[in-house]
Amino acid sequence: MGDCGCDKAKKDLEEYLHNELCSEEAADIRAHMENCVDCSDEHRVGVVLTEAVKRACEETAPEELKSEVLEKLRSMQQH
Repeated sequence: MGDCGCDKAKKDLEEYLHNELCSEEAADIRAHMENCVDCSDEHRVGVVLTEAVKRACEETAPEELKSEVLEKLRSMQQH
């Protein structure tokens, strides 16, 4: 386990966020972020964005909005 460097950490950050790296690569990135404020900050931003996207995907549009959109689409198709 060692410091993989900023280039590697930033290149693999997305896979790291989604637990898609082997344990050794993940450990190297984790070790690097312990000593690199810039990469650690990027990781925190990535975590926040990932969580926000997950929450947004769980939300559904209100029925009233769905009805309005469908009505407009039908209206546009008739013209």
